Amino acid sequence: MKRAAALLLAVVVILVLAAVGAVAGLAWITNRSQVEDAARAAPAGGSFVKAADVQIFVQQAGPADGLPVLFVHGTGAWSEAWREPMNALAKDGRRAIALDLPPFGFSDRPKPPSYSKADQGKRIVGVLDALQIRKAVLVAHSFGGGPAMEAVLAAPGRFQAVVLVDAALSIAPEGVERVEPPSFLVRTVLDSRTLRETLTGAFFANPRFTRTLLTRFIDDPARATDDWVEVYRRPLHVAGTTGAVGDWLPALLAPGALAASEKPGSYASLGMPLYLIWGERDAITPLDQARRLAKLAPTAELTVMKYVGHIPQIEDTRAFTEILRQVVAKASSPSSNR
Repeated sequence: MKRAAALLLAVVVILVLAAVGAVAGLAWITNRSQVEDAARAAPAGGSFVKAADVQIFVQQAGPADGLPVLFVHGTGAWSEAWREPMNALAKDGRRAIALDLPPFGFSDRPKPPSYSKADQGKRIVGVLDALQIRKAVLVAHSFGGGPAMEAVLAAPGRFQAVVLVDAALSIAPEGVERVEPPSFLVRTVLDSRTLRETLTGAFFANPRFTRTLLTRFIDDPARATDDWVEVYRRPLHVAGTTGAVGDWLPALLAPGALAASEKPGSYASLGMPLYLIWGERDAITPLDQARRLAKLAPTAELTVMKYVGHIPQIEDTRAFTEILRQVVAKASSPSSNR
């Protein structure tokens, strides 16, 4: 019996070591591929602007004197994910601007790392300052919604309206004043830079897993086309990506105190139109979150897209773009200043 138990333990140890070795090997391969300089690898049509503490990469479309519409992407995405809506708004005479929010895309990564929602919000306002834009319509998706709302709450006079697309805001329940601490396992990973970078390099920053990760966020996996997968993969070869994303993880998983955008009361006095565009089949930020937000904000208007999950601009680009065009038209009308 003792011999059998010892043999079983040996097998378990071997399997665990093999799994750890495989993960470490994947991370090593990923890190070896991250050799590109961000400034050289970024699309030629874009530009870098000094926004708060870093150089932010932005792409623009449309006339310089058009209504500014500023796009903020979600986790793992970058400015190019907004290309078709940007081009459509440009044809309507709008000035469409999409930024890369670090650590994603081609923007500089802050040193020392500072990825709180408030810090990211300052960078969003900093882009407006750098481009000398007095006021803009702000469009934000998923995890980009928190930094976007931080920007709005800190500088409300700079925004004409806000459009939140399946936003991951993590609004606390009424009466809750602090964030739930992470589990022991999560805390252990976050406290170890080696563990963070190994897991990030093996999966999140690994181009071989881009399609798998993308399909987890959408309703129909077939909509993660080769073209979309390539868009998401493009910045993953920038030097230092694994370390930067690893440095960002604590802001995602263990943010500490409640941010202004996570407090329910912040939305009650929002003095501008708030448009919500949501996929009815979103399993990441379910539709109930949008309905709660619509109740919290008196200025909110909710549009639900059928047969769509967490990323409407990918899953039904044409329908999403048309909804966005209509929303921006409303935001630009004099009657929108409610």
